[in-house]
Formats: sequence, C-alpha cells, structure tokens
Amino acid sequence: MLKGLNIAFKDLKIESRAREIFISMVVFSLLVLIIFSIAFSNLLSSASKTATVASGVLWICFIFAGTLGLNRTFATEVQNGCMDALKMCPIPRNSIYLSKVIFVFLLMLLVEIITIPMFSVLFNYQFTAIIWVGIVILLGSFGFVVVGCLISALVIRARAGEMLLPVLLLPLSLPVIIPAVSATSGLLRGEDIFSLMSYIRLLVVYDFVFFAVSMLVFEYVVED
Repeated sequence: MLKGLNIAFKDLKIESRAREIFISMVVFSLLVLIIFSIAFSNLLSSASKTATVASGVLWICFIFAGTLGLNRTFATEVQNGCMDALKMCPIPRNSIYLSKVIFVFLLMLLVEIITIPMFSVLFNYQFTAIIWVGIVILLGSFGFVVVGCLISALVIRARAGEMLLPVLLLPLSLPVIIPAVSATSGLLRGEDIFSLMSYIRLLVVYDFVFFAVSMLVFEYVVED
C-alpha cells in the first residue's frame, strides 16, 4: 500500500510539472460542455428540462476525459522505460496497479471539480442533493478507473493499443456507467434517495469486486 502511494506521488509530481495529461482532460471536458450547451440552448430556460440531460452530459465529460488520462498513464511509463524498471523493483506488482488507480482517480476528481461548476454556469443550472451526487460520482469514477487501469496495462504494448483501450474499456465499464448515470439523473430530477439505493449498492459491489480481482490478476497482465 505504502509503495503504491509512493509511486502515485511520483506520478503526481511529474504531472504537476508537465501537466500534459491533466490539461488535455480539462480542455476536452470543457469543449464537450460548450458543444452541448450550444446544442441544448433551447432547454436552458427550464431547470426541469436541463435536469433531464445533465446526467448524460456530465458523464460523457467524465468518461471520455478519463479515457484520455488512462491512455497516457501507462503509455508514458512504457515510452520512458519506467515500466520495466518498476517491474524489476523488489515490490509487489499490484503496487504499480494501485499507484495508477490513485493517480488517474485523483486526476478525474480534479477534472470533475472543474467540470461541475462550469456546467452550472454554461447551463444555468443549480445542483440539488450535491452531497449524494458527489458520492455517486466518486463511486462511478472509481469503478471506471479500476477497470480502466487494468485494461490500459493489458493493451499498452499491443499494436494500436491506444485505439484498443476505448474499444475494450467502454463495454466492460457499462456495469458502472449505467447505474452511475441512472443514479445521477434521478438525484438531479429530485427523486428520493431511497428509491435510488439499488444503483448505489450496485456501484459499491462493482467497485469492490473489480478492484479485488484487478489487484489479484495485475501481476499476470504485465508479465513479459
């Protein structure tokens, strides 16, 4: 655990200097928001109509910005030869996986912290039940990153690996995307939280199961 945190800290330190991954994620997310705000301009006068599209717009920003981050996370390590060096270090290989999960998850959180206020401004929308919305976004983002880091490590050495990642990732992440979008949509429409608990429980189970499985199989995924 501690070794994984140390590697994640190294990644964050490098990214704080270069800001290549983070800036591309933020720019993509804001561009999507601007495009949708123009496309749905006729809905902006009604909060109820905006609430019907808000969940989909937000999760499109989060998922595709997260995919950009996942694409570059392991690619940078392979290009610089750092992945081979990490595999030779006397540490559990799942520490490498844990570090990447922490790194990408934190990047996604930063992007989401910027995206949500920008959505409020561009769509003239005031969020309700923001605490529960935040919990759903955290659970959904974590589940997406958990499976995304495993798939990214699996395809990074393949030919056209950056094209393979979204092809494999999006179908495998549907069990987390569907309940996340549904729960977020229900909360924004003002539905009672108890009627949405089935989605939240599904997110929790998905996160736990895929994280545990990924920690177990990661060392086989990165074998030479």
